[in-house]
Amino acid sequence: MTENENLAAEEEKKEPANELPQLDFSTFILSLSTSVVMNLGLVENPVTKKTEKEPAVAKQTIDLIALLKDKTKGNLTEDETKLLDDVLHELRVWYCKVVV
Repeated sequence: MTENENLAAEEEKKEPANELPQLDFSTFILSLSTSVVMNLGLVENPVTKKTEKEPAVAKQTIDLIALLKDKTKGNLTEDETKLLDDVLHELRVWYCKVVV
């Protein structure tokens, strides 16, 4: 093996410093829910370092999660279904507390 091939092989073995979590349905739903919480102004936006309130965007994302629940009905595991139910309930409660 040449030196360049050895270096390439070593680089492949190294774990990336900022490895992203495995993408699955639950991770996707949790990502959307984090977006809602940010848009409700409950947590700081990690990019802008500011608390931003966009209730219309939060509601649209909640509606999107509800749409995903309807469209995936019968195709989810029991845990995924429970996660969707729990996330939707919590986000709707937070939305009402913030907006109403």
